[in-house]
Amino acid sequence: MNLRIAAPDDAAALADLGARSFVAKFGYMYTPEDLGNFLDESHSAKKTAKEIADPAMRVVLAEETGKLLGFCKLVLACGWPEHAQGSKVVELKQLYTDPDATGRGIGSALMDRALEIAREHGAEEMQLSVWSGNEGAQKFYARYGFGKVADIHFMVGDQRDDEFLYARML
Repeated sequence: MNLRIAAPDDAAALADLGARSFVAKFGYMYTPEDLGNFLDESHSAKKTAKEIADPAMRVVLAEETGKLLGFCKLVLACGWPEHAQGSKVVELKQLYTDPDATGRGIGSALMDRALEIAREHGAEEMQLSVWSGNEGAQKFYARYGFGKVADIHFMVGDQRDDEFLYARML
């Protein structure tokens, strides 16, 4: 497996993987209209291309023999300043793996790299949000020293999802 920073020509494949991963894990929770609108807004090639080009973000890809296996998006800014403990905080925005490639250490490799990038950026803390019902992800983040610091929410169309804000000092 190879890890690298995303390039502009990765946008379409990255958007596709993001949409497929989200639908596989959470698609059942939403009306078709809410899900479709969310995917159009959050996982379009156009939005993904903007994120790749944004100097305040780092998008890391995991690939093997040219196939995209997963990615993470790191925002080099604080997502929830009202809950920050450090003076320089970054946000892990997404960490997704291909639904057909889970259990291969992809998430761990991406998390390790995200933590390295955060430290290289001089961050003192990393924040992330996780759906309150996603116990597997909560256990994964806990293994990395993240703990719940607040109850927050995430909107998908008209549906409000209860989420947990997790954080750890670096």
